[in-house]
Amino acid sequence: MYYRMLGSTGLQASVLSYGFWATFGVKDGLRDRAGIEMAKRCLITARQAGVNLFDNAETYGNPQGEAERLMGEAIAELVEEDPVLWRRSDLIITTKIFWGGSGVNEKGLSRKHIHEGMEASLERLRMSYVDLVFCHRPDPFTPTETVVRAMTDLVRNGHAMSWGTSEWSAQQITEAYWIAQSKGLEPPLFEQPQYNMLSRDRFEVEYAPLYQAPYSLGTTIWSPLASGILTGKYNDGVPEGSRMTQGGYEWLLNLLENHKAKGTLEKIRELSEFASGELNCSMGQLALAWCIKNPNVSTVLLGATKPSQLEENLASLLVAERLTDEHMERVDRILGNKPAPYQGWGGAGMRSIETI
Repeated sequence: MYYRMLGSTGLQASVLSYGFWATFGVKDGLRDRAGIEMAKRCLITARQAGVNLFDNAETYGNPQGEAERLMGEAIAELVEEDPVLWRRSDLIITTKIFWGGSGVNEKGLSRKHIHEGMEASLERLRMSYVDLVFCHRPDPFTPTETVVRAMTDLVRNGHAMSWGTSEWSAQQITEAYWIAQSKGLEPPLFEQPQYNMLSRDRFEVEYAPLYQAPYSLGTTIWSPLASGILTGKYNDGVPEGSRMTQGGYEWLLNLLENHKAKGTLEKIRELSEFASGELNCSMGQLALAWCIKNPNVSTVLLGATKPSQLEENLASLLVAERLTDEHMERVDRILGNKPAPYQGWGGAGMRSIETI
């Protein structure tokens, strides 16, 4: 495993991490013991490979919050079984606050919901603190200063070590950062955006200035496989039992149809041939390795419901070691979607200087 600094938090995060978004739920209205055992097997697989960051959110799971309960119960049992491997001081545990319930005041980023949502998450996780807490989305109805003050409270009362954002615009992140700096509050230190071969502009262009000082933004990227599209398993239709056939994921079918219309699946077929022929790996492993190669990616969130999936994804580290600049250029030529690099507000050529 390789590790990168997570922005300016001082924490070293494994470049591959494990997320509980598509997690195990309940069975017949009761918590499923088989699901807990499978979660433990996945967690052990990840931890033994060197993964130290485990991602969650108050809205994950079915019913909502079950992902945090399951992870908290699984880790509590693992600590009993192997207290050295699962010592809390070496783990980075995250959660995200925004969608907490069906009531009008049980969602968003009001001071009330941030406080109550954090307490509820910690209870489900069976922990006294998380290392990272995210504002899961920007809240158009709550002033940014209110959000910054509430997140500062979480950090300073010990419920979280640092706070960040997820799917905020660069403008919203910088607004929060400078409000914090000007008022002696805690600034956002990391962002959790979508980033993959098919979704590049925001990460590579809009956020580009934020990776430098004074922001030094860390990133925990989600959907590196574009919800499975980049594995190639949807090239010839939607397999029965896949995530796209499950209730609540209808939006993925729309995403797939949009990519079909744009000719994306033909590019994925070509990339799959390149992966197997040139790199002796799967399409999914190439997609993950491609993300790892971007130095502005602090960690790539993996989602897996069984150890064999996780083991295949973890092997993408070996693919990343073999990826050369020539390979990366070949991928860009096949994709044909590399954005123009960030050039500042005025673009290139606004000023020039001649020197001897």
